[in-house]
Amino acid sequence: MYSRYEKLGLLVLGAILGAMLGLNFPAIADKDTKVQLPLEELRAFAEIFGKIKSDYVDPVEDKKLLTEAINGMLSGLDPHSAYLDADAFKDLQAGTQGEFGGLGIEVGMEDGFVKVIAPIEDTPAHRAGLKSGDLIIKLDDTSVKGMTLNDAVKRMRGKPDTQITLTVLRKGESKPMVLTLTRAIIKVQSVKYKLAEPGFAYARITQFQEHTGEDLAKALKTMRDENNAPFKGLILDLRNNPGGLLNAAVGVAATFLPKGELVVYTEGRTPDAKMRLTASPENYAKGGVKEDYLKNLPADIKTIPMVVLVNGGSASASEIVSGALQDHKRAIILGTQTFGKGSVQTILPMNNGTAIKLTTARYFTPKGRSIQAKGIVPDIVVEDPSESGFNLREADLTRHLANPKDGEGTPGEPVKTLPQNKEGGDKDSKTDKPAPFELASKNDVQFTQALNLLKGLQVLQRK
Repeated sequence: MYSRYEKLGLLVLGAILGAMLGLNFPAIADKDTKVQLPLEELRAFAEIFGKIKSDYVDPVEDKKLLTEAINGMLSGLDPHSAYLDADAFKDLQAGTQGEFGGLGIEVGMEDGFVKVIAPIEDTPAHRAGLKSGDLIIKLDDTSVKGMTLNDAVKRMRGKPDTQITLTVLRKGESKPMVLTLTRAIIKVQSVKYKLAEPGFAYARITQFQEHTGEDLAKALKTMRDENNAPFKGLILDLRNNPGGLLNAAVGVAATFLPKGELVVYTEGRTPDAKMRLTASPENYAKGGVKEDYLKNLPADIKTIPMVVLVNGGSASASEIVSGALQDHKRAIILGTQTFGKGSVQTILPMNNGTAIKLTTARYFTPKGRSIQAKGIVPDIVVEDPSESGFNLREADLTRHLANPKDGEGTPGEPVKTLPQNKEGGDKDSKTDKPAPFELASKNDVQFTQALNLLKGLQVLQRK
């Protein structure tokens, strides 16, 4: 005889099976392949559900058990798939529009702890000195071990001007660091720019947001008017840019590529996951041709000598842009190898106001290179002396998605490695915190090398 809770577990099983069959749930089987429902595993799920309800030391609500089961199902796939409750879904939507609350940090999970992928520039996390690869082990007095990534992110978010204490492990440090950060409304200025020298433009993209492509076009026009002549060279800075919206990345690449050129393509199991995105208004402008924000840019923007700066914090959309410009030989990529996040996450809203973030495809550069777990190898390697010796990359994350091109050679070799002075760099020696970022700073080793390279190209062109 079944106990009351075992019967409840079977009812849950029946509800799950009914929903899966009623929705023709695509995870059950491919259309072309007959696969039986995993009845044994679903029976085990129902039995475990019943045992928890009847035997766990404290009563547990059905909703909590099922939510945690969904969390585990998604987080067990790869580091980027996740369940978003209603609040997390709203926060995600706010973040793509350039304003959200919290610390300003891109994170993932590693061995049950929160790992820093990249702090976002001009945020509490960046000002506190958090670095790529840092491992957050406690939030205030609570260990993050056993938390889901959603739970950890929720704890880090909060009302502006409230404080949170992070306990952080950093490679090379003998003991944990304790950092107290003050939460703030994170207003990310996506595009920053400066005429570095007469004739040489500099544009920095901190994150790919809804209006990034449009803002970049305006920045280029402003600098062009200030210069009162065509540019001699352009530096596009994508360092420590964790990514963002795909159409924004296509718009940025399209700014510098001939119309119609392939920017990126994706491969996945469903028809919607297979895309070929070109430098065309329908792929980056909301209203298509009618709202093409690139149509009034001077034609020489697409031909001026160009260097793109990248590093280990350049991920996702940053890698799409740098990979496209590298494949089309439109720009020289300078810096260090990028993060290697070459997977597509699709936000799938649910009927109850929640959503799932599901990995549905892989990105490929125009020449068919997979970015996943490989990244973009610069044409010229220039290390930043101020960076820590350890940089977290996609390949370091547990359960990272494999690169389908593994075994077919490396993603590319740098053309040249420039020697560096290891004593330089922008760093506050007393606090080991990054100095406030200065656009086109002469103390920025990678920027200086890029500028020298552009000047050298001008000499070659004149010859």
